[in-house]
Amino acid sequence: MNIEVRNVSKSYGGQLAVNDVSFKIDRGKLIGLLGPSGGGKSTLLRMLAGLETPDTGDIIIDGRRVNSVAPQYRGIGFVFQNYALFRHMSVYDNIAFGLSVKKEKKAAIARRVEELLVLTALKGFEHRYPHQLSGGQRQRVAFARALAPGPELLLLDEPFAAIDAKVRKELRTWLKSLIERLGITAIFVTHDQDEAIEVADEMLIIQQGKLEQQGTPMDIYQLPQTPFVAGFIGESRLLPNPDRLRGFEDVAFGTGHLSAIVRPEFVEVGRGGEIAFPSASEKGVVRHVFFRGAYLELEVEAGGNLLPSRRSLDGEPMRSGDEVSVLVHRLYVLDRGSACIVENPLKIDPMPVHI
Repeated sequence: MNIEVRNVSKSYGGQLAVNDVSFKIDRGKLIGLLGPSGGGKSTLLRMLAGLETPDTGDIIIDGRRVNSVAPQYRGIGFVFQNYALFRHMSVYDNIAFGLSVKKEKKAAIARRVEELLVLTALKGFEHRYPHQLSGGQRQRVAFARALAPGPELLLLDEPFAAIDAKVRKELRTWLKSLIERLGITAIFVTHDQDEAIEVADEMLIIQQGKLEQQGTPMDIYQLPQTPFVAGFIGESRLLPNPDRLRGFEDVAFGTGHLSAIVRPEFVEVGRGGEIAFPSASEKGVVRHVFFRGAYLELEVEAGGNLLPSRRSLDGEPMRSGDEVSVLVHRLYVLDRGSACIVENPLKIDPMPVHI
């Protein structure tokens, strides 16, 4: 199912929830709809489902304008954040519900439910009730129920929000595999960046009702197009004095509207000869060290900036107050409504060693 949203807006009480949003989604894609709380993600999803009607603009599904088409005639399955299972019904009856409403024959319903029980790894649980299942199992029942009528588009509103971290990671891997096997289009709302980056084929970044950027997770992470995306994706930090960092003195930060963002992976911290480009490095002082399990998270002061960085546990430990060498490999430079990567121009390959 191909989706096109054209200049769609929606307001509540004069407050714009979705503001002139346009995008296209190709058939079979798994799309992550990502943004801060209150940004318009769920409103946009509900308009796609037919649960809300756009004030302006058009929603096109497979070439057909569906603004006034009722939800049950759009060929869409919807999975809610809180599962919305019928507590008085068994797993079997929950999955069969949509087919029963459509008055499908009992034999056809039984075949479809059996197929979905196997597909969602719920075989053997069909006679249990929701309160007898784990959170992950209840969510899989919700997926199965949404898939039962054979939708071509699956919409998921924060599908893993109510599940603990370990099960959530397992479920999102399972969901990606499931969508790939079924070959249907799916859109899921999330505020979890790791979830979107891991699962989605493409991401839509929504903020204050506006579409900031659409692209693959790698493109959006590596090539943010707006200041919001540059600051929202990844562990980003806005710098107060980027022009005081070695290699970036000539960037025109003093024009009044330029600023810069740095990420931990942009900053290399070391001792002695650990840094491969000494000509581009400068002196710094470790201010904070945090143990994160697999690595140390550092905050290092250099050039009037507190820079984030990471250090492997294999290296010599660092402590607050240690004097170190700091190399900033690159920055995201923000200019009004755009963002671009600026590499440190002082990074020159070290002299080759002849043996």
